[in-house]
Amino acid sequence: MKPEDLQKAPKLFCENVISGSSAEGFVIGLSSGGQAQFYAFTPAHMKRLVQKMTYDLEQFEKKYGEITAKWDPDIVSPIQKLNPPPEAS
Repeated sequence: MKPEDLQKAPKLFCENVISGSSAEGFVIGLSSGGQAQFYAFTPAHMKRLVQKMTYDLEQFEKKYGEITAKWDPDIVSPIQKLNPPPEAS
């Protein structure tokens, strides 16, 4: 894809990212409103994606300044139930 094609492509604002992994690979879900797209990655492809995103963030911060954001692995998504029912036996 050419850079000018990327600028013209329709875009959705990503409101939430859902991810998971197994021994075989990784799955990432990107949601916007009531819809979501899920993508599967091999471990090597996931590693390259993380490297690319890290590089892009570094370049962005060099140009526009540091982004102040904190990731908290214990944050509860607004779409998750706070007290899910116990699993049926």
